[in-house]
Amino acid sequence: MTRLYIAEKPSLGRAIAAVLPRPHKNNNGYIEVGNGDIVTWCIGHLLEQVEPDVYDEKYKKWNLADLPIIPKQWQLAPRKSARQQLGVVRKLAKQATDVVHAGDPDREGQLLVDEVIDYVKLSATKKANMQRLLISDLNPAAVKRALGKMRSNRDFIPLSVSALARSRADWLYGMNMTRAYTLLGQKGGYRGVLSVGRVQTPVLGLVTRRDDEIASFVPKPFYELFALIPYQDNIIRARWKPSEACKPWQDDDGRVLNRKLCENIVNRIKGQPAEVTESERKETRQAAPLPYSLSALQIDAAKRFGMSAADVLATCQSLYEKHKVITYPRSDCRYLPLDHFRQAGEVCQAIASTANELSSAVKGANTSLKSKAWNDKKVDAHHAIIPTPKALNSNALSGSESKIYQLISRQYLMQFYPAAVYSEAKLVFTIAGGLFVAKGRQLMSAGWRELLGRDDSVNDQDLADKVPPLEKGTVLTCKNGEIKDKMTEPPKPFTEATLLQAMTGIARFVSDPSLKKILRDTDGLGTEATRAGILDILFKRQLLTRQGKSIHATEAGRGLIYALPDESTYPDMTAHWEHQLQDMAEKKCAYQPFIEALQSQVQQIMDKVQHSEVPPSLRELKSPEPFKGGKKRRYSKGGTKNGSKAGNRTGVKRKSGKKAD
Repeated sequence: MTRLYIAEKPSLGRAIAAVLPRPHKNNNGYIEVGNGDIVTWCIGHLLEQVEPDVYDEKYKKWNLADLPIIPKQWQLAPRKSARQQLGVVRKLAKQATDVVHAGDPDREGQLLVDEVIDYVKLSATKKANMQRLLISDLNPAAVKRALGKMRSNRDFIPLSVSALARSRADWLYGMNMTRAYTLLGQKGGYRGVLSVGRVQTPVLGLVTRRDDEIASFVPKPFYELFALIPYQDNIIRARWKPSEACKPWQDDDGRVLNRKLCENIVNRIKGQPAEVTESERKETRQAAPLPYSLSALQIDAAKRFGMSAADVLATCQSLYEKHKVITYPRSDCRYLPLDHFRQAGEVCQAIASTANELSSAVKGANTSLKSKAWNDKKVDAHHAIIPTPKALNSNALSGSESKIYQLISRQYLMQFYPAAVYSEAKLVFTIAGGLFVAKGRQLMSAGWRELLGRDDSVNDQDLADKVPPLEKGTVLTCKNGEIKDKMTEPPKPFTEATLLQAMTGIARFVSDPSLKKILRDTDGLGTEATRAGILDILFKRQLLTRQGKSIHATEAGRGLIYALPDESTYPDMTAHWEHQLQDMAEKKCAYQPFIEALQSQVQQIMDKVQHSEVPPSLRELKSPEPFKGGKKRRYSKGGTKNGSKAGNRTGVKRKSGKKAD
């Protein structure tokens, strides 16, 4: 009896083999262990969706009349670089009596191995008995624990179907839309790829609309009014709270736009009694932020170090696979299983050894504290990104590896610090019939905030000076009023950090309440594994550009957004898709109706494109320069040298960063 483990990558395969009986025999593409079991691996995706010309030779040339391309029978083909390894997996799978699926613990990892199992035509009996091994930490103790908790692979079939539906839908939509709009662009003289995707295009739409808001912004004056109320040796500054009657002189954000109104209020309150009609003092506690998901980590790394999402992901892969000092990095979860709590002491010691800068933070950590991060109900296939119990020499990591390791470690250590404690106070004065509010907040006990090394959000002014403890009914005298002249400011351009925040919190940009909820309950735009690749392809296609830290749409990017139908440039369509894909994963929705509805939608869009003129925004666009660092592309009348690969969700391999080590 031989058990075969199929890992997603060689690094995971070696981690599994390391805890299985010795001696080990290393072979070409697999490891044989002491009890006769075998560990093999994929190299990321061994298979890929075939190009359109495999379905029909005519698709080699891009032609509007041939769209839409809708495969009658979907086909996968071995990747050229993976043919040999696919042959190894095929042979071993047929020889084994038991097979264990050890893909990465996410939707794509589930599909990646399942599609290989289907392609090599594993027998129905073996498929029915397959087990699922979920590993999120490559260190031996964690791998051993995972081996003791294997589940039936049948439990994950809906997840695989959902991933398959997403993959095919992205191909259908992206392949057809990219060809259609690239060809329209060529009619207008543009010699570049106008890449369209279900996720990348709404991201481009976000940036384009932000750029337009900035360009069309006209600053307007507004005014803030404060009552100046002497008390002992200090002045209480209480902000005016306009009544309902003042709404005609306010904008949508409540800002007062009429200076004369403010001047009238100043004249009314000067020298008048200021009675305290509300007095509130309370202590508030702020719990530590949860450990990182990949997106949360990418956002913080962009803010602190200016690192791109792709660089953060690559660095995490190195920390996970090469050094084994962090857990699985492509996680969208920010919670931890209770089982991990027992390792807290070991993990903290590993942090102290690996990152000397955090040794004092480790000393201050109380590993008996249990934050809200430990919650089995919030953890499924994978958990938050945290350090592992493996320690390294402090100089074993590169500069970027050290920065990311320290971020992850600091966030983990915060879970063992008490809450930050604030004192908050509020006074409401009534002066000449108007309301004026003074508020203050002061940090009393730093707790987990000690680990930040700074506190931008706390005003160090003594709270008693700013908002003294006055009883309700106390009457003081308003000495005068103060008007502050201000100007409205344009929205800020997107940066890598704010664009990632927008992608994860995309619900903010949707008005439909039901769609807002769907997007809040899902990953947002893209997934943890694909966001870096989505941004990367938009830069490579020269639809987005960087100016310092700011990200802007290029002329071609703007032209594409203006040419596309609105539904393609907003996240609403993604919300509908994600809702159905999630239902598919939960057995509430079938694959076929989803794909058929999408085919119908694509057919309608192609019909419109074929009967339309070149949109004005795609006329006379300046063609792109060859992308720096890449080969110069030649563009023919029928398309691009590599254009037929431009149509999936990101325009890159389906699983960004999924490479063999």
